[in-house]
Amino acid sequence: MWIKVVSLLARLSLAAVWLVSGALKVADPAQTIIAVRAYQLLPEDLVRPVANTLPFFEIALGLLLLIGLAVRATASVSAALLLVLIGVIVSVWARGLSIDCGCFGGGGAADVNGWDYTKEILRDVGFLALAVWLIVFPRSPFALGLRSRTTFLSDPSADGGRVSIR
Repeated sequence: MWIKVVSLLARLSLAAVWLVSGALKVADPAQTIIAVRAYQLLPEDLVRPVANTLPFFEIALGLLLLIGLAVRATASVSAALLLVLIGVIVSVWARGLSIDCGCFGGGGAADVNGWDYTKEILRDVGFLALAVWLIVFPRSPFALGLRSRTTFLSDPSADGGRVSIR
């Protein structure tokens, strides 16, 4: 039963991360463009399309997790995106740039140091841990997806005799 509870908490927590992150970026698209440009990783022709697409992609991930559809697949995409985000933060730090990551709005040039980058990386590693948990244990209560759904029932006789974490 505890696995189901942890999966539910992981699913809702990661959903909240993506929904808040995406919503804050959608609320200020000009600042999101500044944030993406500050990483100095993309050609200028790609900055605006990435800045305009990323928030809606994050919101889509959040909504899928929130309602519990395709949890394993959504967690896998989340993990891949988080690995990319961790990589770009490491890249910025290694290149000696001083920027706010813009992960939850804002972004661009900022007075930051190695500890700030370390905190951002550790935070994202925590989010990555939630995604990995959901890849391994995607089933949780209140999920709508057939392969993502389970109940809180732990007594096999109360669940039609089936024994599984479903």
